[in-house]
Amino acid sequence: MEPRPGSGLWLHSSFRCALRRSALPGAVIAEIAVLRSNLWWPIILGLAAIVAVGYGLVAQVARAYLRLDAGLNRLRDVVLLLVSGVGGAALVAVVICLLLLADQELDLTDVLVAAGPLLIGDIIGIAVITPLTLRLALRPQPLLDHISLRMLTEFLFFVAVVIATLWVIAAEPNGSKLFYFMFLPVVVAAVRYGLDGACIGLAVTQIALVGLLHFYGYEPNAFAEFQLMMLILSATGLTVGVVVTERRHADETVRAVERQLKAKEAEAAQAARFNLVSGTTAALAHEINQPMTAARALARSVQQLLRAPVPDLARVDTNVVSLITQIDHAGGVVRRMRDFLRRGRPHSSTIVLGRLLSDALALAGPEAATKGVSIALDAADDDPLVIHGDAVQLQEVILNLIRNAIEAIVDARTLNGRITLVARRLEAPVRIEISVVDNGPGITAEVAERLFHPLTTSKTDGLGLGLSISASIVEAHGGRIWLQTGKAGATEFRFSLPLETG
Repeated sequence: MEPRPGSGLWLHSSFRCALRRSALPGAVIAEIAVLRSNLWWPIILGLAAIVAVGYGLVAQVARAYLRLDAGLNRLRDVVLLLVSGVGGAALVAVVICLLLLADQELDLTDVLVAAGPLLIGDIIGIAVITPLTLRLALRPQPLLDHISLRMLTEFLFFVAVVIATLWVIAAEPNGSKLFYFMFLPVVVAAVRYGLDGACIGLAVTQIALVGLLHFYGYEPNAFAEFQLMMLILSATGLTVGVVVTERRHADETVRAVERQLKAKEAEAAQAARFNLVSGTTAALAHEINQPMTAARALARSVQQLLRAPVPDLARVDTNVVSLITQIDHAGGVVRRMRDFLRRGRPHSSTIVLGRLLSDALALAGPEAATKGVSIALDAADDDPLVIHGDAVQLQEVILNLIRNAIEAIVDARTLNGRITLVARRLEAPVRIEISVVDNGPGITAEVAERLFHPLTTSKTDGLGLGLSISASIVEAHGGRIWLQTGKAGATEFRFSLPLETG
């Protein structure tokens, strides 16, 4: 039997359709297919049009004036959605109430009795279905692409827990007082999977709740009481979910910035390394050219000796040995330069300090010699010190300090420029300490305060990255670097590193 217009049941059906559908086709289909209504077509279309226009206006205001982000990635957007849903539901309810009151067979009491519970139900529908729909529609990739067996297992377990809990709640005479137990699974889902978990959890809970309440035949008043508590649960779950999502997005942003920063630091370190080598290019070319010239002369000598009527094999052997030595020397220079300029991740290994210092001096020595600066090494030969770290990076620190000293001496036109590289073992705690001392013009107190800050340089063509990168390298190796003294004629930089023992 179809409810007649003007009856309480007809009013209930009209409100249920009008307040729970947000588009014209949805309202029409729901009225015909779900409610199986035989209402007059103009009435069905009119109610659907009111719903569509009302929610459409609210959505337009939220997007255009309140700047609602449909992705719901912030707490502000979730709050705006809920407030807009309440406003839209109230607007549609008021318009339909006014239309229904115009019917002479309805009074205000009938309208108010039906409007309250159904208004709550409509708000719940917006709070539960709209966020889930938006999250699914605006995902950059299909949801199924991200579902794993573990996630599916957790979802099925969640559904089982929700149904079992609601079954117990609905079976009790005063089950609404136990509904607070439903907060636990929904909040757990929100904490674990963010807003997506909250949306899915609330949808499952709402569907199971409505199904079980209908199964147990709850009266409209009791049904409304459950729906009011469901509304509180929805607001709680969405709030927790969006806060978790915001936090995860913030963490992802921080990690992305950190990755970009590390990439920029690596680029800066490489640029500083090339800048460091660029000043020594001519000297290194000369360093390579010398053994190659000697090797060519020795090869010519061997050729002439072998062409003699009676080859002097002893001299040939001696010259070949010298030839090999010269080629090895040139190859060693190229190898050290190649290793120093290499890209890639730091390679930690056990390093003999003496070898590290000699390789660094082999790279820095040619430039110092061409500029009239002497370099001396002061290290104990009878105590082979061993450290652990990246040899190329530590060479970069030493070369930075030596080259800075060379440039300071040359710019100040200091006579008899002198640099001393000192390595010592210290106790308590056990460590090595390397010093670079020069007799240059010194460092002013103003510059000394920000020496190790990025972009700090007193050179017109400097990048201001050398000492900053050196500090980062030393600190990454568990040590520290500092300016021991900036006095003219006795400028000294030091850095310390932990020493391998046992």
